[in-house]
Amino acid sequence: MIPLFKVAMSDKASALVGDVLDSGYIGQGAKVDAFESALAERLDNPRVLTVNSATSGLHLALHLVATEAGRDGEVLATALTCTATNWPILANGMRIRWVDTDPATLNMDLDDLARKITPSTRAIVLVHWGGYPVDLDRLRRVLDQAERVHGVRPRVVEDCADAWGATYRGVALGGHGNIAVYSFQAVKHLTSGDGGLIVLPDDELLARARLLRWYGIDRDGGAARFKNDIPEYGFKFNMNDINAAIGLANLEIVDDLLARHRENAAFYDTELSDVDGLELTERAGDRDPSFWYYSVKVDARDAFARRLAEARIATSEVHHRNDTYTATRGSRALLPGLDAVAERQIALPVGWWVSDEDRAHIAKTVKAGW
Repeated sequence: MIPLFKVAMSDKASALVGDVLDSGYIGQGAKVDAFESALAERLDNPRVLTVNSATSGLHLALHLVATEAGRDGEVLATALTCTATNWPILANGMRIRWVDTDPATLNMDLDDLARKITPSTRAIVLVHWGGYPVDLDRLRRVLDQAERVHGVRPRVVEDCADAWGATYRGVALGGHGNIAVYSFQAVKHLTSGDGGLIVLPDDELLARARLLRWYGIDRDGGAARFKNDIPEYGFKFNMNDINAAIGLANLEIVDDLLARHRENAAFYDTELSDVDGLELTERAGDRDPSFWYYSVKVDARDAFARRLAEARIATSEVHHRNDTYTATRGSRALLPGLDAVAERQIALPVGWWVSDEDRAHIAKTVKAGW
């Protein structure tokens, strides 16, 4: 079976982890510092903070928003995503209000977003689906209009879990004035075993997040730091040196892996552009996607998946719409764009492990019909 996801691990990871284990110190230490410095350089952004998962990063981001703007407001969010995107909204005591999906991109529909921002909107949580960046200039104009009309400018939290290496207008995600959260979970482009990264738009938020990542305690507060005042309670969201060592090793290989994802995606873009019953997603020239998976929209999705499984090709819808769960029942809304694609979208293998022969086999199988 050609898998949809696969763990990428540098040959150097074992030795780096071994060094940490032999050091006698495996918590947040020198390796975490080194990993953060390397990530800051790679993103060309100094305001980065590692965490133990992207979910923790999203929780911390929403906590910062909630304590800044109030927990009694709503958060505009997309239902087409992993539950890890939306559960931190609920965990912070805030209300979800669903924004529709753009059928062309599978990202948030920014026209619907513009209609739904109100004075009660505290934050917007968006996802770069499969690593395809949202139109962030259009988003900025939506926020400008909301500020003029409502006198509020909601914080934006970008879920970049699928999008390591993706850029919008040549700038890495996290560099456009919003809070951004990356994932280093096991099967991501860049893995640290598990972990994540939160990118902050200003130094004040960075300073708060650094404290709140570890109980609200200043880790640089000296030997008696536990006796120092804690003005704001925090969490246990920090990364450890074991995960950081894995991440440092894999940072050396991720660019080559990402290039292969893009090469395979370009092959599919050409080969699958005119297949009956299949529709490709948008490609805009102002953004460079990361293609964590390759999404298409197909008629008769179940038949499509069965046919590819028979050819030993893994497929998946990857995520189920979040608005159908009991946990979100109170947030139900009419979402015609999502309805149009929810039962059609499916992902094909596109990663570094997909050889020239594999991708040719995938394209031939799809073009033969289902």
